[in-house]
Amino acid sequence: MIKRIAYFAYGVVAYALFFATYLYAIGFIGNLFVSVTIDGVPQSPLWQALLIDAALLGLFAVQHSVMARPAFKRWWTQFVPKPIERSTYVLFSSVLLIALFAHWQPIGGVVWSITDPAGQIVLWTVFALGWLTVLVSTFLINHFDLFGLRQVWLQLIGRPYTRLAFKTPLFYRHVRHPLYVGWLLAFWATPTMTAAHLVFAVATTAYILIAIHFEERDLVAEHPEYVGYRERVPMLVPRPGRSANAAGAA
Repeated sequence: MIKRIAYFAYGVVAYALFFATYLYAIGFIGNLFVSVTIDGVPQSPLWQALLIDAALLGLFAVQHSVMARPAFKRWWTQFVPKPIERSTYVLFSSVLLIALFAHWQPIGGVVWSITDPAGQIVLWTVFALGWLTVLVSTFLINHFDLFGLRQVWLQLIGRPYTRLAFKTPLFYRHVRHPLYVGWLLAFWATPTMTAAHLVFAVATTAYILIAIHFEERDLVAEHPEYVGYRERVPMLVPRPGRSANAAGAA
């Protein structure tokens, strides 16, 4: 019982760190409310700043993708107990994001700046909708399983873990990856696009497109019905008037 409680406490701490990191990321990218943001006065030569930022983004991308692969999980769970494998993944991701926030190097320079109040309102609204879409999308597929809390809770109450069934609720009827759509909106919607922000947005967009390839390969292996779903539903850009249900009926 002590082990179960310890696993549950570990999962709760990992989740709390994730959620704090998620909230900080909103301020970091939007230059809102937090002490360190994506923009600021450059402190290093351009080449050095770009090198550091690229290394921080690359380190997070490699960890986030490699640790999510089934082959890595099979190897990793020889050392990390299965009930806390997902929580450990979440913990590592959060720690690397904190490192990115702490060591990010502003570059300076403005790519675009929208001064019209109406345009600013539109972009801030899209920015907020992006973050909301990310959060809602996780709850549609099971937020607590995605971030490891369901696993440690089932372990605590002595019930075996069961895989989630494949489903396509709400947003997932129109695009296959609404969570990534939310990230893209949040990363690109800004009244003032600086060089540092542009580097971040381009790098994360490239990562998302690469990650989708590997993620969908794993989904096909785990859920054979995903093949038909992938044929019917667009990846990131919805087609007006067409959903997974409608396409399936057709």
